[in-house]
Amino acid sequence: MRIASLLPAATEIVGALGLGDDLAAVTFECDEPAGIRDRCPVVVDTVLAHGMTPADIDRTVRERAAAGLPMYELDRDTLARVDPDLILTQDLCRVCALPQASVDEAQESIGTRARVLSLDPHGLDDVFAAIHDVGAATGAVAAARDLVGGLTHRLDAVAAAVAGRPVPRVLVLEWTDPPFLPGHWVPELVSRAGGEAVGATPGGRSVAVEWDALPEPVDAVLVAPCGFGLDDAVAQARAVRDRLPAGVPVAALDSASFVVRAGPRLVDGVEAIAWALHPDAVPEPPPGRVVRL
Repeated sequence: MRIASLLPAATEIVGALGLGDDLAAVTFECDEPAGIRDRCPVVVDTVLAHGMTPADIDRTVRERAAAGLPMYELDRDTLARVDPDLILTQDLCRVCALPQASVDEAQESIGTRARVLSLDPHGLDDVFAAIHDVGAATGAVAAARDLVGGLTHRLDAVAAAVAGRPVPRVLVLEWTDPPFLPGHWVPELVSRAGGEAVGATPGGRSVAVEWDALPEPVDAVLVAPCGFGLDDAVAQARAVRDRLPAGVPVAALDSASFVVRAGPRLVDGVEAIAWALHPDAVPEPPPGRVVRL
């Protein structure tokens, strides 16, 4: 089977199901399985320039959205040459990935007859359902069942470790300029890690707020800027430290890999957040996931 993944989370799911060799096209952000962009052509790229600041990105996204311009570019010629049997995409967030409408238009223009599967999770259970859907679409039903079973077991272990402990009020910044409070599955990651994401919108969209309107009081701050890795998250956390509640512990997370990408590594994110909130209750995660400032 030839699989075109137009969503980094979908690429991760395919790899976790042991189907990495079936991937035939990916996006510029796909990095799991490791080295996948070296083997597969990149058919989705971004219009955002490398090295833009959070404020620059926010301004560009707002301007392009107001003008009805896309955030991503689909290489239709390459997709046509790949001639996939299955296309994995999404319709959840036009800022985060290529929307399904663009894929449907491309299919019509290039004449592909590939099956299109849209993955649009709002919570962890939806992510697990997406894994099962990909498994069913690729003939990897048993692998999907085993993968979800293992992830669920790890979540149960975290729940047992933090059970009965005080539940800290946690301010999560999903963006720092301007500040955004999280939505979709991010509040659930915090709750499963033994905290309460204050001001969040579980299952909904993240919301921009003013610095002086941040919820309080809080017991901890997690800086997890959407699409950024750990080094950038640390730098952004330090840049806004003076705007955060005084005396409150701050941690930065690799959001791109473990917080905002709706794939199996969200469970790694839960484990990292649990350690940030309850370091004496859960094992310290491997380096590269979270830093306590």
